[in-house]
Formats: sequence, C-alpha cells, structure tokens
Amino acid sequence: MGAGTAQVRRIQPYQADKTYICPGCNQEIRPGTGHLVIVPVSDPGGRRHWHSPCWEHRARRRPTGR
Repeated sequence: MGAGTAQVRRIQPYQADKTYICPGCNQEIRPGTGHLVIVPVSDPGGRRHWHSPCWEHRARRRPTGR
C-alpha cells in the first residue's frame, strides 16, 4: 500500500492511550508512543497502527503474517 492510496495520520505520544500491534514488525506500540495510523482509501475499516520507521521502510520488509 502506497501513501497515495492511504490516508496517513500522525499520532502524538500524548494522544496514544492504547496498545496496538504494528503490522510491519508484529511488535507492540505501547501507550505514550508516537506512531502512525494508516487508513486505506478503498477500505476505511482496514485502519492499522504502525511504528513510523516500519511504515517508512515497509517496501524493504517482508510481511509478518498478521
């Protein structure tokens, strides 16, 4: 998924109040950690929370299976 086909929202650390699993590395995004929310234009229900570096390097990473 490229940035042109998705809306990218930056979540500031003070806004992050839940734990999520990053689909890029399959690791937790802990509360208080700034990260990105990616919302596919064609599938708004497919919204995912990503670590910023994982999203930036997604083309070089293999899928984690999640």
